[in-house]
Amino acid sequence: MSLLELITKASSASTTMSEQELSYPIILNPDPIILSLKPESEDPKSKRPIKKMTGWEISQTDKELIESGEKFCKQLRRKLKNANHHGKDEFLELVTSYLMKIGEKFGISIKLDQLEEGYACRLIEKLGRSMGRDVRSLILEACVVFEVWGVLESLVTNGLVEHSCTSNLVNNLIEKRKSNLIDLCVKHLSGIQAYELMCILKYFLLLPDDGYESLVSVRKDWESQALLAIEKASGNGVSGKQKSLAKDASLLVMLAHDGFSVAELCLHSLFSSRNLDEVIFSACIGKLNGEELKALIRYLGKWLRKYDRFPQVVPCPKASSALGLKVCDWIPTLENIIKGLSLVVDEHFSSLALQSEFREELRSFEGVVNSLASEARLCGTLAILTERL
Repeated sequence: MSLLELITKASSASTTMSEQELSYPIILNPDPIILSLKPESEDPKSKRPIKKMTGWEISQTDKELIESGEKFCKQLRRKLKNANHHGKDEFLELVTSYLMKIGEKFGISIKLDQLEEGYACRLIEKLGRSMGRDVRSLILEACVVFEVWGVLESLVTNGLVEHSCTSNLVNNLIEKRKSNLIDLCVKHLSGIQAYELMCILKYFLLLPDDGYESLVSVRKDWESQALLAIEKASGNGVSGKQKSLAKDASLLVMLAHDGFSVAELCLHSLFSSRNLDEVIFSACIGKLNGEELKALIRYLGKWLRKYDRFPQVVPCPKASSALGLKVCDWIPTLENIIKGLSLVVDEHFSSLALQSEFREELRSFEGVVNSLASEARLCGTLAILTERL
């Protein structure tokens, strides 16, 4: 049998990849497996280009991890079936116990109060990669059901959310009205799918009537950060270079906070995200209806006017760590806004040109855009001059 025939035969075998992944839901340790493999026949005269190997066996540690994961999944599924009779504390106790057993196998222990949610988060940070994909998927579902947001955040920020799970996650979070966690997902789930992104964009462009109640915490976060920015800019607890940074940051926070609705504050995170795929985002904008498009244009227009009115405002990435002003990481730059507006024009040029309601809105941008373009030309000339000098 030729090598090509052997490969063809192997590829058409009855065992599919999904079945293999189900049997071995964790990343196996290859060293003991490969070292134990031996050729089925030691005959040196054999003309077969590929020799069948025997001795396939996974390590005892991997076996125990898989068995532990299966047992955990059965227990958690039972709790999810009767979620009304179980609560957050029971879920945390189950997750913590499971992760502690994994930690014992690797000799990892964490000194924290085991009853705190932070203990489970630390365990996930240290041992999350050892959990099977089925276990992670189930914990993700349970986090939303039992509203254990700290553990969910830990899963997202440590890159433990499977790409196939992101759609359900975002939809469930929208159902729960947890916009701050949706913002988190946008920032940390690289390669986010168009459907998921479109759900987020549409939700915040036309927020449901009952959606405002759920965003109270978002508004409070921004208000507390705005007050902190004012305090820092006043010189309380800052000195030297930090004082200048505090003043710049306070202007930036003021721009992002004043005049924006709570839903638009959530849009800030979307437009400032570094993980945003421009091609996918363009496709999402192309699927917006008239009302949603109008809301997006109004939002982008607010930013254009603000950047035109306050040309001295600049990004302050250091303010997040140096001053505790975390919202400085969530504020879109002028470049982000211009890109967003360009995508709107590219995707909806005919509608914008033909429908009067859009024409009036865009016409009001004309003076602002001309002003910004003049500044850009001047800055470009100065940059070239400085380089030459």
